[in-house]
Amino acid sequence: MFDGLLMYLVGGAVIGILARFFKPGADPVGWIMTIVLGALGALAGGYIAGMLGVGNRILVWVIAIVAAIVLLFLWEAIRGKRPRAA
Repeated sequence: MFDGLLMYLVGGAVIGILARFFKPGADPVGWIMTIVLGALGALAGGYIAGMLGVGNRILVWVIAIVAAIVLLFLWEAIRGKRPRAA
């Protein structure tokens, strides 16, 4: 179980870093949130790929990265609405 969780976090980190690389603009997201958003992107991308019947691993990774990019945009939109502390 620990091996699976560790690999999921490593995969999430890779997907999160790739999403931040491909997403335009400055990203004020820390490393922990990058891993979290990458892991959530991997989960969402895997789910979407499964629903579409995609079996190609590279295409599944592309879908996961796109899902993580969407999550980055959503995270910035949510964070941007909060008032900043002085």
